[in-house]
Amino acid sequence: MWNLTDPMGTNLTVLYRFDMETVDTPCTHYLLHQGFTSGCVLPAQRGVLHLTIRNETHILDTRSRLASDFLKPGTPRDVTFLWQEDKLTVTCTDLVYNGLLYEVQFRSVFDTKWQSKEAKTCNVAIEGLDGDKCYYFRVRVKTREAYYGPDTFPSDWSEVTHWHSARLRDSCPDWQSPPQMKFPQFILISTLLSLLIVSLLLLSLWKLQRVKNLLMPYVPDPKCSFPGLFEDHKGDFQRWILDTQNVVPMTKMDIGDKECHLEDALVVQLSKAEAEPSSMTTQSSPQTGDGEATEGSPQLNVPQGGNMVSLGGFTFTMRDNSYMML
Repeated sequence: MWNLTDPMGTNLTVLYRFDMETVDTPCTHYLLHQGFTSGCVLPAQRGVLHLTIRNETHILDTRSRLASDFLKPGTPRDVTFLWQEDKLTVTCTDLVYNGLLYEVQFRSVFDTKWQSKEAKTCNVAIEGLDGDKCYYFRVRVKTREAYYGPDTFPSDWSEVTHWHSARLRDSCPDWQSPPQMKFPQFILISTLLSLLIVSLLLLSLWKLQRVKNLLMPYVPDPKCSFPGLFEDHKGDFQRWILDTQNVVPMTKMDIGDKECHLEDALVVQLSKAEAEPSSMTTQSSPQTGDGEATEGSPQLNVPQGGNMVSLGGFTFTMRDNSYMML
């Protein structure tokens, strides 16, 4: 093949001959590019190849080189595929030339680029294949530059075959990558998802607090209801109520007393206005040695107004500014 980047606009003629031949032979198998000849396919022979390239009027180029320098191997033939679990061995008929490389390319329906595996003989092993995927395979032969130089060409690719689960298929199903989400739409969906997660967390915390209150009801702190009870009186309720409410403390009972009379357990607190007349009447009444009043003692007048309370045969008058403690 000659330079294709600068078409000459005319057809060229190729003449060739090998050693031991005296007459040039015209090329019978031309390669075309944009309607003009661009190369020639010659039969493969060993030895020196003499080439002559000319147009209709004169000779353009002549050269003599080893035929192997212009070698283009033939397309691989009798290609077979041997599957062993995740391993594939590709074989074909070896060509008669030395210094060749047999290349197998493959890709799955999810790959965008071909992967290659090469060997010096047409016995190429490929490992790590996924049996659930459908693969494309093709094979070709290349020359090694150390043997044939840089001017050689690889062979044409073999026909592409399709394999799925170690079975030959007519084709692989088309697979298209999902369309990429637009950036603003992605941000919107991410924001909404984050708000949803935060809302669910807050709802869970609220539900957890309600369950906690249901299982463990709130116990009020006595420090709030009785200020100073623990700070000033160290929890002594009698001392606290004496200082804060001006309540007459209850007399302690001896441990040996088994019975409690109602008269001893009843304490009536009167207001100062009612307590003074009662105190004066008591002092003016003579008492006997056993604590009983004389028959001629004047009777106490029943206070007027208030609510009447009967307890144990006694009647009491309760006012708004007095209370009774049992």
